[in-house]
Amino acid sequence: MKNESKNLNHSDFLVFFLGIVLIGILLQILGKAKGNDLVFPSVIEIFRAFIRLLVTKQTYKCIFVSIFHLALSLFFSTVIGVLIGVVSGLFPFVKKLLSPLMTMLRSIPMIVLVVIIMVLTQYPYIPYIATSVLLIPLISEATCEGFLHIDQELIDVYRLVSNFSPKILIYVYLPLMTGYLKQAYINAVGMGMKLVISSEYLVQTKNSLGKAIYLSSYFNEYQDIYAYALVMIFLVALLTKIPMWVIKKSGTW
Repeated sequence: MKNESKNLNHSDFLVFFLGIVLIGILLQILGKAKGNDLVFPSVIEIFRAFIRLLVTKQTYKCIFVSIFHLALSLFFSTVIGVLIGVVSGLFPFVKKLLSPLMTMLRSIPMIVLVVIIMVLTQYPYIPYIATSVLLIPLISEATCEGFLHIDQELIDVYRLVSNFSPKILIYVYLPLMTGYLKQAYINAVGMGMKLVISSEYLVQTKNSLGKAIYLSSYFNEYQDIYAYALVMIFLVALLTKIPMWVIKKSGTW
């Protein structure tokens, strides 16, 4: 079983690497079709820019700031989203009442939300406030679905022992919803990274990946933009794979 797991991990890594190669091939095709080497630089130029970013201290400052924004966003959106999801699962009226709000949050353009938040709060808070607001529907709906799909017989057994309480929620309901919450987390990390960097770009957050991408576009350094895109791909892969690996090793899921 261990050998099969190792082989599976190696094949997953190989497929992931091939996916990166596919991105490079598509960029080359677009560059040739458009005839614009500035906007679509060669893979060699992008790779050189990527290596240069990896050995530059400022890159890691930007990564730290953006990950900090993402971590705060995930924390707030998870706490609020799980609470809303559980309440919606317990009370169908609440689910129907909040449905228009959740639909609006899912469909509102990022730039519109950022402009609204810019009026209400200070610029440094915008990346994680905007990201949290947009991630709440994703997590709350996954929580609600997981809550509603719990085996009713298991719930009846626990109700014989105790009524619904925060302790029952943490030790009974949440473990039974882990499949839904796991998928919600994976989706939230990828979407959250895009939302964080987009909001950083819009408000020019100092020492962030969004600001770095803005400066690269301002100076027409498109190879750096694609290199930052590679950085974000690896960040999302690490942030989704490592926690899942740790949880599997600990035997939690």
